[in-house]
Amino acid sequence: MKAILIQKDGSLAWEEVAAPVIQERQVLVKVHYAALNRADLMQREGNYPPPAGWPEWMGLEISGEIVEMGEAAKRQSPFQVGDKVCALLGGGGYAQYCAVPWELVMPVPEGTTMAEAAAIPEAFATAYLNLFWEGKLKAGNTLLMHAGASGLASVIIPMAKAFGARVITTVLSDEIAASITHLHADLVINTEKQDIAQCLKREAERGKPVDVAIDCLGGEQMGACLPYLVHGARWIMIATLAGDKTEIDLRNVYVRNVRIIGSTLRSRPQETKAEILRLLVAEIWPKVKRGEIRPTVFRVLPITQAEEAHGLLRDGKNIGKVVLQVIDC
Repeated sequence: MKAILIQKDGSLAWEEVAAPVIQERQVLVKVHYAALNRADLMQREGNYPPPAGWPEWMGLEISGEIVEMGEAAKRQSPFQVGDKVCALLGGGGYAQYCAVPWELVMPVPEGTTMAEAAAIPEAFATAYLNLFWEGKLKAGNTLLMHAGASGLASVIIPMAKAFGARVITTVLSDEIAASITHLHADLVINTEKQDIAQCLKREAERGKPVDVAIDCLGGEQMGACLPYLVHGARWIMIATLAGDKTEIDLRNVYVRNVRIIGSTLRSRPQETKAEILRLLVAEIWPKVKRGEIRPTVFRVLPITQAEEAHGLLRDGKNIGKVVLQVIDC
């Protein structure tokens, strides 16, 4: 089979690799589509290696068809050969085939295309983890989700809205703000023109402070925002695209019981990931079927154009998820 490999010079190439051999609890998925995540860029740079036991090539979420099953998977899972599925991976999605523990496989939600389904597992699981497990989000809460045009925000914003939250998000221009109106955020802050901390201060003075923040940016503004959260707020750091360092008033943190939480999905035990996926199917799939939550696919490119696809993410040109088409390549 073929997979996308990182060359010594850092470039990407579609090359022959050994086909996976499935274990007892695994299924073999013929990959139709693989979605991109910023973790792929980090892995390419050598900063985010795959967990033990997963392939060296990138790819955290796929859609495809089950073509083979281990004996334990046949006995214990609800799946059969021929089922259309999507799956959460520790790595290895940029390939024609992938071996996956059956617990990390989900049925494709009714009403979604296979391209959309590939954009679901990592983004939806990350959204669920941080909104409800770490963030303890409840109806009536105010959520701050940075980088409103990102693939993750395209899931988190409608998911939070579907569960009754008010959502504030940030963008870099009025043009980007216009491109995400379909997500129905309650307040979109253009940080090119507005200071995020001052905007949050005004919201707090209006009686609408932030209860939960999901921050992929970090940097100087993170610390500046903390004084304007509700008592007991949760600020969840999932990445630091704007910088690793900030200045924090620690007295403000402990006096108001603000919790700063570091969170990644990839580092969680497989059992935790499996439980999150089970809850997605039970609680989120009905909302996907009704159209309340949908993945936003920005562009679909053939996997042989993975270099171009990475450029879209690296340069921040995507509004939603970028997906690679693998089948027929």
